[in-house]
Amino acid sequence: MSACDLHRRVSAELLPRVRHPAQYLGGEVNQRVQPGDWERAAVRVALAFPDTYAIGMSHLGTQILYALANELPGVCAERVFCPQPDAEAVLRERGIPLFTWDTRQPVRSADVLGISLQYELTFTNVLNLLDLAGVPLRAAQRGDEDPLVLAGGPQADNPEPLAEFLDLVVIGDGEHALAELCAAIATLKHEGLRRRAMIPLLARRFPWLYAPNLYAADYHADGTFAGLRPLVAGLPETIARCETPDFEDAVFPTRPLIPWTQTVHDRYAIEIMRGCPNLCRFCHAGCTKRPLRLRSVERILHLAEEGYWGTGYDEIGLLSLSTSDYPHLRELAARLTERFAPRHVSISFPSLRVDRMLRDLPAVGSTVRKAGLTMAVEAADDAMRAALRKKVVDGDLLAGVRAAYAAGWRHVKLYFMAGLPGERPEDIDGIWHLAQQVSRARCDLGLGPAAVTAAVAWLVPKPHTPLQWMPQPRPEYFQEVRRRLLELKRQHRAAIHFSLSRTERAQLEAVLARGDRRLGAVVYEAWRRGARLDGWDDCFRPDLWTAAFAAVGLDPAFYAHRARPLTERFPWDHIAHPLGRDYLERSYRDVYDRLGRPLPA
Repeated sequence: MSACDLHRRVSAELLPRVRHPAQYLGGEVNQRVQPGDWERAAVRVALAFPDTYAIGMSHLGTQILYALANELPGVCAERVFCPQPDAEAVLRERGIPLFTWDTRQPVRSADVLGISLQYELTFTNVLNLLDLAGVPLRAAQRGDEDPLVLAGGPQADNPEPLAEFLDLVVIGDGEHALAELCAAIATLKHEGLRRRAMIPLLARRFPWLYAPNLYAADYHADGTFAGLRPLVAGLPETIARCETPDFEDAVFPTRPLIPWTQTVHDRYAIEIMRGCPNLCRFCHAGCTKRPLRLRSVERILHLAEEGYWGTGYDEIGLLSLSTSDYPHLRELAARLTERFAPRHVSISFPSLRVDRMLRDLPAVGSTVRKAGLTMAVEAADDAMRAALRKKVVDGDLLAGVRAAYAAGWRHVKLYFMAGLPGERPEDIDGIWHLAQQVSRARCDLGLGPAAVTAAVAWLVPKPHTPLQWMPQPRPEYFQEVRRRLLELKRQHRAAIHFSLSRTERAQLEAVLARGDRRLGAVVYEAWRRGARLDGWDDCFRPDLWTAAFAAVGLDPAFYAHRARPLTERFPWDHIAHPLGRDYLERSYRDVYDRLGRPLPA
């Protein structure tokens, strides 16, 4: 189908039949691609975010890669998102292939289909994108007329559950990798090399590029992973991590795409720091995004000014894993306030840490919207937080929220996790008691208790973290935690609201996070049975996954709830870790030593 025919059919057959057609229009303010760019490009890239438009347009990484790719000579990059269920039904019923958003090109006509893997529960979405585009799901079934299916992002640190569906995987930062890959593909394409033949050449050339189907996986008799074997000479045994060489001046979109419809985040976001100095022992991003890299205050001010004029947003978000740890935050906040407060532009700090709050509140108080304050406490006990390297203590937390109440904040949201190492019933009760203390701290100012939301998530042990050996507690444990917290709320009737995540979703995340490539059959079977948009409550169907595991003959408990011995090899061990496995093992032992509890057996 030609692009012209596809454009006409989308307008005539899709848009009139969906509830929110604006999300499929394309042509947003600051769109970089114009009609004809795709046809003229030496390398055509479809940048796919495997979730809906509202999520994907809020993702800063996608905005960065879109801006970067379209500045590369000879490259045209267009966007792809997951259609909502009503739109998917129309596409399938009418035989309309999945298209790019910018100028409605068939996704299958791309040279590269680049997929951002941000979350385990988007894995079935990846298969759905491929199927809607008419691209064979399995790499082994693709021909030279199909795009190279490339994945990157945090979940690429263990791509094994999707191994059979991916041609290439980028490990580490995407900016430098995308530029290098596009240049190499342009050269190989000019030389007349077929797409399938490019895969081993690219995998040998770039140390941070992994071609999973050029390796074979072996397993022990007990089902545990034994190792990977390269099937082609010259492939590395260990895949390195790509690092952006100049974070200060790396390409950053000061004229990002502005969506037509409401999205998750409606602001201009600036990444001020990449990485985190805290190394919390449950945090995958903190353990893998190394070394720590900063943007200077002057550079951030320049980006803020350019972004203000390029978007018209009335909020600027300063993003990082731990914005409070940016060493020049006080100066930055003061200078942003001086420049933007007269324009009625607010500054948001999504990850302000409690122990820095008292120091920085005077500087940021006048520019931050005060509807609600969000803090990641993680555990209700100082000793547990110390064992996890979460640098928060109750005294600082309570002093911080009192200062916040005095500065005008009215509502507090606390993030906790349940299922932590060596957790005991008193740790769960502590969630309730600490939430009560935070609420009542407002009474110290002669005001009424604050409304507090305690959001409790179930711990998902992640690869490349010290907790990668730890068993996730079984769903029955989390159900008991839920029952206990709701009973405390019923008994005391305080101004505390609990937001509790679904146990089935946490178990599935734990399975896929630490899975091997045998799970590819489960992902396929769940997708075949109708699993889509599993991160959305109204779409998640755990029964489909239960049936898929049964059909394939794999036990999810083997992946989620089994304690790993320290000698066990992992399916992701071939992917380099910036701190090394020895560091992770010492840190894992240290968690339990600090708590005075034995390692799980």
